[in-house]
Formats: sequence, C-alpha cells, structure tokens
Amino acid sequence: MAKLWAGLTDGATDALADDFNSSIGFDFRMVRQDIRGSMAHAAMLGARGILSADEAETLIDGLQSVLDDVESGALTADPSCEDVHMFVEQVLTERVGEVGKKLHTARSRNDQVALDIRLTLRDEIDGISALAAELASALTDRAEEFKGAILPGYTHLQRAQPITFGHHLMAYVMMLLRDRERLADCARRMNVSPIGSCALAGTTFDTDRRFEAERLGFDGVCRNSVDGVSDRDFCVELAADLAILMMHLSRLAEETVLWSSWEFRFIELSDAFTTGSSIMPQKKNPDMAELVRGKTGRVYGDLTALLTVLKGLPLAYNKDMQEDKESIFDACDTARACLPVFTGMIRTMTVRTDNMRAAARTGFINATDLADYLVGKGLPFRTAYKIAGQVVAECMRTGHVLEDLPLERYRAHCELADGDVYAAVDLEACVARRISEGGTSVPSVEAQIRWAREQLAR
Repeated sequence: MAKLWAGLTDGATDALADDFNSSIGFDFRMVRQDIRGSMAHAAMLGARGILSADEAETLIDGLQSVLDDVESGALTADPSCEDVHMFVEQVLTERVGEVGKKLHTARSRNDQVALDIRLTLRDEIDGISALAAELASALTDRAEEFKGAILPGYTHLQRAQPITFGHHLMAYVMMLLRDRERLADCARRMNVSPIGSCALAGTTFDTDRRFEAERLGFDGVCRNSVDGVSDRDFCVELAADLAILMMHLSRLAEETVLWSSWEFRFIELSDAFTTGSSIMPQKKNPDMAELVRGKTGRVYGDLTALLTVLKGLPLAYNKDMQEDKESIFDACDTARACLPVFTGMIRTMTVRTDNMRAAARTGFINATDLADYLVGKGLPFRTAYKIAGQVVAECMRTGHVLEDLPLERYRAHCELADGDVYAAVDLEACVARRISEGGTSVPSVEAQIRWAREQLAR
C-alpha cells in the first residue's frame, strides 16, 4: 500500500520495517477520538476559509460515515495501514475523493497523535474514576453494615488496639477518594489542546486553535508548539496515579488473602470470586485478590517504561514516543479490569464477626486502655504502661485475658485498681471511648461514612 508520506522517497519500505514501524495494532483504539478531532479540524478549516464551506461539510459528513461504520463494526482496522491516522484519512479519501486529501491541511501527525491520546486518556480517566467510585461505595456500604463489629487493629501485623471492621474498611475508602482526586487533577492538566502545533513550529495557515479546542471540550491550548507535540507528562502522571491506585488495591488484596485464610477466617469470599485446587479438594483460593496484587507490578512496570522512554529524548517529536501508548493503555486496562472484580468481591464476601471478636479478645489489644485507666487513677503514664505490661505478662502465664483476671490480681500490681477496671478494658467500651475525630467509635465511623458519601455524590 502506498504511504501517505511518500514524496522525497518512494515510500517502499521493507516488510519487516513496515511491521516494526506499524502502530495500528494498538493505536486503533483511538479511532473514535481521531475522527472527532478530524471533524473539529475540518470545521475549523471551513470556518477560517482555508477550505470552502462545501469542502468542510463533505469532510465532516464523510468522517461521520466512517465513525458510524466503526461503531457498527462494519469497519475494522486495516493492518496494512501504518497507524490509525493514516487509516482514517485513507478510508475517508476513498469515500469522498480528492477533497479527503485536504483534511491534513495545517496539521501534522505529531500534533494529531498528541490530540488523540489526550482525548483517549481523558475518556479513560472518566471510566476509571467511575469504577473507583463504585468500589468506594461498596466498601462504604459494608463499613456501615459493620460499623460496630469489633476487629483487632494491627501494627507490624501484630494485634494492637480494638477498632471496628467498618472503621478499617473506611481507611480504604479514603484512599480511593484520594485516587479520584489525583485522577481529576491529572485530567485538568491534560485538558489543553495541542492541535495546531503541527510538526513542532506551528503553521503558516491562519488557523483558529481555540475553535478546535472548544469543539473538543478542552479548557485551552498548549502555549508552546514544541511542547505541544513533545509533552507526554500527562501519560506519566496518569501512570503514576494508576500505580498509586493499584498499590491501594494491592494492600486491600493482601488483607483479603490474609482475612480469608484459615489462620484468620475473618471473611469468606464468595464462590463466584474464588477457585479450587486441581489436587486438594478442601482448597478455596482467593485467586482474584492474588491476581490484583500481582497485576500491581505490571502497572509499576508501565510507569517505569514511560519514564525510561522519555528520559533521554531531545525535543520535539521522536519515534520513541510511539512507545507511550502500549504502556499507558495497559495501565488503564489493568486498573479497569481490577476495580470491578474487587467491587464484586467486597459486595459478596461473608464477614465472620464472631472470629474477629474472638481474635480481639485474646490479643490483649485493650492493654493501652488499661494503662489509660491507671493514668485516670493518678499514675504517670510510663508507670501505668509498665504495670499494664506486667498484668498482661501474668495473664499470658495463667491463661487469663484482661476482662476476666481476678480483681485481687489487678490490685496486686496496683492498689489503685478497682471494680471499674472491667468497664475500662471491655472491648466495646474501648471502641466507644475513641471519640476523637476520625477515630473508631461508631459515631466517628458514621461521620466518615456521611462525608465519603457526600464526596462520591459530587
């Protein structure tokens, strides 16, 4: 097939070079954005008198017919075309004749691809943000359901202090809300139009860049044409945002794997989101959570690949930049695949509050509350801390927990201890006393839930 750039050369490249150079296998996913951008460009050319009104209308109508056929599936990628831009122009010219060759007036593939990828990633951000909101909503619903369920909170993977399962889940909601904020910030910085930058120096035609930008929903235009075609900061920023999002999912995946194990048994995942073993009939494996955890590294790799491609490039456009698409598209696709699977797991999991409560009772996670109780009796905190540790050591030797250690044994360690010590170390009471803003008391968790739902409703 003849190359649209043939001229100085005859365009007769080796078949191996054609395959190596081709990007249509992965950039065809931008075909709708390419057509939308071309329609806006044709409209601008007509409005400025660079093309006649009839020519512009013919181009727009022809592009609409191409778009319609893409949407219906009647038109698919032609692997003999070098990239999506040439594919659209070639099909258009076949349909409308010579006027189709005028579409590329006052633009280059350099600013065209920069436009297409911004339009595409803008759409991707909308979709990913919506999926993150669905997961946050699912977590919030389960948090409300279990806002009072006692859970041992951990530090260093050691039982630390009593919290509620709802409080723990809301921590992940906060992460996802920050992820959505980062995505929105990225979309805002991304939302400037590079079209009209041409190859790198702008154009001699009397174009109206802001006309096209407004038609395509951009907030403005790139202010430097060299930067307009060479900037891929938005790809790196989005990949970084997705890497953080995946890191959050991976942490939740890790806890899902732990919680569903026989060692914890805090939750049981639905059969719909687990698999069995090929040899061990008793197994119920949390494969979906493990895959999310594994795919996180894939997105990290995409971010590293983008940074590496760009780190040594001189301005302006270089063919290396063709490598931006597979990495950023893979990062988007991975996040889009993981989020709804996790939403399904969260909505369908069974929560074993009895096992959570049992683990909380045997972990001495109310020892800090015992120390606080003794401080309330007038002891310095460090003295109270030491006594509480000695009481815990005795419980471990004798098989007691703080809630059932005889009062005389408390008084043997500290004569200030009284019968009210049992109310102080009651797990529900320990949680209820955490009244500081953002804490684990039920009213505090309810406030977090209300705030999160307000954010999600925006």
